[in-house]
Amino acid sequence: MGNDGGSIPKRRELVKNAARTPTVSELKATALESLSHAWEYDPLTSELLDLESVVSDWRGRLYNYESILKALMPNEAEADTTPPHPLANGEPPELSFASTGIKSLRDVVKLKFKRFAQPGKKGDGVWGCPVSQKELGPSTKSVYLVPCGHVFADIAMKQIQEEACPECSEPFESGDVVPILPTEKADLEKLAARLDDLKARGLTHCLKKDKSAGKKKRKAEETKESRREKEEPSTRPPRSDIATRVSGINNAATASLTAKVLAEQEERNKRRKLVAQK
Repeated sequence: MGNDGGSIPKRRELVKNAARTPTVSELKATALESLSHAWEYDPLTSELLDLESVVSDWRGRLYNYESILKALMPNEAEADTTPPHPLANGEPPELSFASTGIKSLRDVVKLKFKRFAQPGKKGDGVWGCPVSQKELGPSTKSVYLVPCGHVFADIAMKQIQEEACPECSEPFESGDVVPILPTEKADLEKLAARLDDLKARGLTHCLKKDKSAGKKKRKAEETKESRREKEEPSTRPPRSDIATRVSGINNAATASLTAKVLAEQEERNKRRKLVAQK
């Protein structure tokens, strides 16, 4: 080493360079790279996203419809043993399905992208905003409307300020304009508050009724009733065996007839016992 016109860096110089704070341009480049990756790959399977059949959850994440459908199947536990589809760089999927919080197809909205042909160019064209025809992707902040799922550039929706979808004329509220892959803290907090409000109203992300909410309510009522019976056993009259056996019959006429037959059978049994005792 030496006599080659170069210089050997000292230790303090290496440490200083390694610990320096990234510049604004470097941070933007890293954020754009991460966003481009999220626009291109399904976080559950690491497969390429098919924008013709893509869905989004309340956070604005993008998934292939097929991967959500497979994950919701009852035998998915067996499917989890198969190795995931790797990325080109060999990285595994970013998320587990359990971490998404998706319990049914009502927790996602199927998105509707529109493709535009590029003048003077061959091919399938680009995915663009139906209003501004601006290309949609990591370089353009995009949003979709709930419940219809049509996708637009965020700036276009702010300019037109309509209360109905420009594509299908379905009404929507301002709170149901969901940003795709949001990066700003304010957007994430707004989406979390929206989900809490929907849950309080018994609705899911796609604005349909949350079936699990009814199940939870019934279970809570049953638990409450069970506790009451344990705490106050003496204040409640014991149910007869007949009442217990017919309580599960929904049809009133059938329940009445069953109770009558059981009562007659019980009476005959009592008479037989009396005769046997004599």
